[in-house]
Amino acid sequence: MRWIKRLTLCLLALVLLLAAVLTGLLRGSLAQLDGERNAGAADLAAPVELQRDARGYLSVVAESRLDAARALGFAHAQERFFQMDLLRRNAAGELAALVGPKAVPLDKGRRVHRFRARAEAALAALEAPDRQLLDAYAAGANAGLAALSVRPPEYLLLRQTPAAWRAADTLLVTLSMYLDLQRGQGRDELAMGALHSLVQPDWYAFLTQHSSDYQAALDDSRVDPVPVPASPWPAALRAAQVACSDCRGTDARDIGSNNFAVSAAHATHGHAMVADDMHLGLRVPGTWFKARLQWKEQGATRDVTGVTLPGTPLVVAGSNGQVAWGFTNTTSDWTDVIRLQLSADGQAYRNGGADKPFVRHLERIEVAGAAAESIEVLETDWGPVLEPAGQRGPRHALRWVAYDPQGLNVGLRQLERAATVDEAVRAAAGMGLPAQNLMLADRSGRIAWTVAGAIPRRVGSDDPNRPQDWSDGKPRWQGYLGPDEQPRVLDPADGRLWTANSRMVGGAALAKLGNGGYDLGARAQQIRDALRAQDRFDEAGLHAIQLDHRALFLARWQRLLLDRVLTPEFVASQGLQAYRQHVEQSSEAARVDAVGYVLVREFRATLLELLFAPLAGQLEAQGHKFADLRLAPEVPGWALIRAGRPDTLPEAFASWQALLQAAVLRSRDALIARHGTLDQATWGRENPANVRHPLSAVLPPLARWLDMPQQGLAGDRHMPRVHAAGHGQSERMVVAPGHEEDGWLVLPGGQSGHPLSPFYAADHAAWVSGERVPFLPEATRHRLILRP
Repeated sequence: MRWIKRLTLCLLALVLLLAAVLTGLLRGSLAQLDGERNAGAADLAAPVELQRDARGYLSVVAESRLDAARALGFAHAQERFFQMDLLRRNAAGELAALVGPKAVPLDKGRRVHRFRARAEAALAALEAPDRQLLDAYAAGANAGLAALSVRPPEYLLLRQTPAAWRAADTLLVTLSMYLDLQRGQGRDELAMGALHSLVQPDWYAFLTQHSSDYQAALDDSRVDPVPVPASPWPAALRAAQVACSDCRGTDARDIGSNNFAVSAAHATHGHAMVADDMHLGLRVPGTWFKARLQWKEQGATRDVTGVTLPGTPLVVAGSNGQVAWGFTNTTSDWTDVIRLQLSADGQAYRNGGADKPFVRHLERIEVAGAAAESIEVLETDWGPVLEPAGQRGPRHALRWVAYDPQGLNVGLRQLERAATVDEAVRAAAGMGLPAQNLMLADRSGRIAWTVAGAIPRRVGSDDPNRPQDWSDGKPRWQGYLGPDEQPRVLDPADGRLWTANSRMVGGAALAKLGNGGYDLGARAQQIRDALRAQDRFDEAGLHAIQLDHRALFLARWQRLLLDRVLTPEFVASQGLQAYRQHVEQSSEAARVDAVGYVLVREFRATLLELLFAPLAGQLEAQGHKFADLRLAPEVPGWALIRAGRPDTLPEAFASWQALLQAAVLRSRDALIARHGTLDQATWGRENPANVRHPLSAVLPPLARWLDMPQQGLAGDRHMPRVHAAGHGQSERMVVAPGHEEDGWLVLPGGQSGHPLSPFYAADHAAWVSGERVPFLPEATRHRLILRP
């Protein structure tokens, strides 16, 4: 027995030794927070201080803007290099070289865009000061990576060595945001073309109309509802001849972001304010990194604070002391799909009345642990061919702002120096980023909105929402709009502005922007009404709007259930007494403990799914997804339900009442299958935080260590507090320029991507609870001096 005890002690000692070695390795990849060090390859011109508060909020104090960029790159690389790497590889189609064969399909899809080559071309076209900024940031990032005694832990797990950062990689990070924020990339227009071929023009107009039920445009423009056509509903869309694997559509191309502003006249302290919460995928580490950059310029100190995007040297949203700004996705139309007219041998396409040969590119995809693969990409004058080389049938090319130099630069840096909203609005037209609603407030108390980014000047297009024939050269993009042509609203009469991914303008301005699948407008309307319901606000008042999770959008669906569907006879026959009670008592808000909210929400989704399943099946049979359409099922669906015409009823149901009741029973049964009982089907259980690290899915034993705590969250899609299935408020910011000390800024996670860092989850608890986190860094707890 003695030998067993000795063997056990030896094994325990080995385990402890292994744990100590592993911990030592992991600690070797932690960022240096204190002391002094030579910055080495960062090539600093003067010493720089990197200060951090208790949450890891970074302050950079430098003598020049280039040194500030070098120092920010150093800190980003030490805290977030793996995130930076994923972003550049995502855009370039180079993930398989890092993670192996599972990423090959994604890489092949990305290589169609040839973003690595486009980033290199855009870099070469930059003006000298912008190129110097990217070079400085890259030098700092490589110095920060080299200063780690052990490579970041993700590379240890993958048995990989991180590749050096290059200046073009920063532009690839921007292109990764294009992929995230302008997700259609031609699929939506192809699906719209398929829909157009399935239905008559009057039904196409009805199905694809803008939302007239929820209108909150900044210019007070309105759209009229398109009524249910008098002609018969197409027979092919009544019977699901082909089953659909995913019959649920989406209410918008994305589920949004919010920003809003009030002028000085509507602030309790007399200062204009901007509130901003950008909604993105939630992950660990989060999208943003909080930083304050201070440097000397012409005898004065520049001071810019807010959220930065690791991989880039700029403050994306924040304040420079004179102007504060925030972004939301425009969800306007930034692509066109061109239906190619091919030569007889299929080797050329027609443009401007002449045949032109395709330019062919062989893209080689390196694969970790496996042989490299290659794909051929065909290019036209407009952009790449969407279908794989060699595929028979119709061919289409994609025209996208992301392919042009005007769509890719570091023009955002102009906001660092803007002193008024007028200067910021004028700078917006030259910003090479995925086009955004730019919300502004300045120190004088003024507010403004415009679109930041390049807006194409379309000519000759009859319907840019579906594929077009550009072969004769008449339909085309005739350059981009200039600063004086950008849509804008300055100094609104009521002193309030808001955006939430819905239609912001009408008339000629809307024609310039197009429709990329706007949000319904319920969220924007709820924000607008909350801003108008109160005369004056402070920062806490605007933050309260960001946390508003009232379910105003579902109110009419609740009334439909209670007034029409849940009749006494139906309730008694199906045992729905508890169901009806929940709907009556807890459906007014997306609260964590609410069951009624879940029941109404699931009823609506199931009903619309049943109603449009035949259409979804027809589209899927042609290789398209219902969710790809620039179509919000809510708008035509509600109109069809209200009209109740027998000819628009899916053939599987004998009456509209039967369809409505089927939606109740199917949604109830689905919830019971997920939760056991209706009482357990709370919104908190349906809507967990789900803020996860990319590696936890492939390494489940590490999930509890890597992921943020799982807990239910209030909020949903059609309300200001957006949260759904790991997508939500990637930051919450409220700030008055010149009075940043009263502002708020909170992230869903923390500053560092390293699980042993004290900053790994620094903001998470405050983000969940809605607590205040100061906009400016607090007292310095750590100070690192970088020397040349």
